[in-house]
Amino acid sequence: MFRSNFLLFVLCCTLVTAQQNQPANDSSLIKLDEVVLSAKVIFGSKFVAKNRTGSAYYLSPEEIKKFNYTDVNRTLRSVPGVNVYEEDGFGLRPNISLRGTSPERSAKITLMEDGVLIAPAPYSAPSAYYFPTIARMQAVEILKGSSQVQYGPYTTGGAINMISTEVPDKFGIFLNTSYGSFQSGRIHAQLGDSRKNFGYSVEYLNYNSNGFKDLDNGANTGFDKNDLVAKFRVNTNPEAKVGQAFELKFQYSDENSNETYLGLTQEDFDASPFRRYAGSQEDEMVNDHLQFMGTHILNFTDNFRITTTGYFNDFSRNWYKVDFVTINGEREGIGSIFGNPTTFAPYIDLVTGASNSGADDTLNARNNNRDYYSTGVQTKLDYHWTGENTFHDLEMGLRYHFDEEDRFQWIDDYAMIDGNMQLVNAGIPGTNANRISDARAFATYAMYKIKYKDLTLTPGLRYENITLRRKDYGNNDVDRTGINLSERENKVDVFIPGMGFNYNFDKLSVFGGVHKGFSPPSNQPGENPEESVNYELGTRFSYAGISGELVGFYNDFSNLLGSDLAATGGTGSLDQFNAGEVKVQGIELLLNYNFLENNESFQMPFTFGYTLTDTEFLNSFGSENDIWGEVTAGDELPYISKHQFNAILSLEHEKFEINLSGRYNGEFRTEAGNGAIPENEKVASNFILDLGGRYRLNPHIALTANAINLLDESYAVARVPAGLRPGHPFGIFAGLELRY
Repeated sequence: MFRSNFLLFVLCCTLVTAQQNQPANDSSLIKLDEVVLSAKVIFGSKFVAKNRTGSAYYLSPEEIKKFNYTDVNRTLRSVPGVNVYEEDGFGLRPNISLRGTSPERSAKITLMEDGVLIAPAPYSAPSAYYFPTIARMQAVEILKGSSQVQYGPYTTGGAINMISTEVPDKFGIFLNTSYGSFQSGRIHAQLGDSRKNFGYSVEYLNYNSNGFKDLDNGANTGFDKNDLVAKFRVNTNPEAKVGQAFELKFQYSDENSNETYLGLTQEDFDASPFRRYAGSQEDEMVNDHLQFMGTHILNFTDNFRITTTGYFNDFSRNWYKVDFVTINGEREGIGSIFGNPTTFAPYIDLVTGASNSGADDTLNARNNNRDYYSTGVQTKLDYHWTGENTFHDLEMGLRYHFDEEDRFQWIDDYAMIDGNMQLVNAGIPGTNANRISDARAFATYAMYKIKYKDLTLTPGLRYENITLRRKDYGNNDVDRTGINLSERENKVDVFIPGMGFNYNFDKLSVFGGVHKGFSPPSNQPGENPEESVNYELGTRFSYAGISGELVGFYNDFSNLLGSDLAATGGTGSLDQFNAGEVKVQGIELLLNYNFLENNESFQMPFTFGYTLTDTEFLNSFGSENDIWGEVTAGDELPYISKHQFNAILSLEHEKFEINLSGRYNGEFRTEAGNGAIPENEKVASNFILDLGGRYRLNPHIALTANAINLLDESYAVARVPAGLRPGHPFGIFAGLELRY
């Protein structure tokens, strides 16, 4: 009933506004674009994003530069429909949700860089322990709604595509440096050029910090991350009968971060929110990522293009961290301990260093040692033609993909003596987890766009054929002889249809559609995929200087899947469990206005975005390992804020600009429930102000400055994996930007 009433309400609002705007003859609302896009991008510009048949947002280079962020969480908060919860305060491992999908490790959305799947193992282990560095991105595209069957395998909430810095059109040098609070520094440099038949770009980025948390022994709690990207392109002459281009991309990054899963008890958080316990002094994440990507473009005519991309991603990481605590021979996971600190008070005392280890008391640090790789080839064909009062575009694509996760883990035992951890037993590699999971997937899709006068329809169909396997050698066969080998396999074969529409008036358009939501299962035999039917209806408008978008959405899950992630207090097995029927519904509002539109010297643009996300379980069950707690029909999903908004006000001049951002993130629960949220299951709401500025000394040199958490609010961002975690405190940074 809510669905029909809700969509009817949005449609009525749309038609009323349309009638108000109809008399004016204004073409400021741009009609649907009719160009063939690069395979690297979904939209390529705000021009296209504003006219999709589904909801979309394009974060332009200008928007990304406003605050000079290195934290992807802060970058994405301005986009309606995006829900995130922080973890480390720097955005190293984001938890992103689109339209109410489970945010944990961004595992339920399709993540891409330059049009290629970028999660460590997108099908077999999609949790984003690797995430591309947002500071080196030229633009970010967020696609939601009914036209996303082009991008999979995760089609429920949407897709995020990060566009890396392109080869410049002419010779150029770029340098951006900054330094500030907590000895945080960044250097970002690029050199590139384009000639008639070739182009190149070399880019380097380093950012680092000593961290804002205070470890009990005074050690560093920061990180150091490097990123290197090189691109080389060759192409035929512009006048060639059949145009061709080939671009090779190389990317390498490494990270060393002193990050932990240990948070704080409520009592300790209230007293000192930036404290880190002595039991986390050995915790460290070390990883490196390697990518090769080759893209060939074949332009037969202005109307017909074929693009083929081959890719290879390799990611290795070892997150060394305390995962268990043993007292008198009884071992407990840190998620359980911090979920009930009163019951496990002796365990907490050992973690904090308040007590010393007895004969059978240890802190157990796990080497979460894993190797991932993903490789594949994808081809996209785009052909368009025109008729009388019509435009037609047929896009077809296919992809063959393979990915793998190799777990080879072990546990070391430490004694706690006077606040210092002392190794008492070094574990044997492979004795904690010793298994390989992989996935083979063939995907293809077809999308047909027909435009007749002001009406556009986009029917589409996606097909996914997936085989997921696991080989478990067992903890006693570290040489992998296969003597205790256990194997399992799960197969999925699914069609994913979608249909979108858009109708343009002079100052307003109405768009919407329906599509099937899909998320692959794990390799457990017989486990069904996550499936839903998703609806949306919205309007884009431009009236009296105000432009924007209002969208209503309803996602009807027939089978929601939860995942056993250590990041959310689980065991880290990645096994999924059936959460049954769920509904997710909401509203997304985006408004833009320029207070000084007619001023020749100054501009004052204002942007406001609001998201309402309402969730409800429609059946009762007990989640595995109590990850979501005991669920009763009518409960809300955990980790999803019901209300959030973001506002940005800028003052722009030829010589300078000042940007102020305020964002509100509503409270959310950490276990399923309804009504008032119990204090021990609540992450309270927060309102954070950020400030960014730039002063141009001349066309080539600019000074930059930005401050985050301007009011120095102390606030919690999560209670997982184990205890309360703080957001970034007040920080101020200044830098220099050179462009030649």
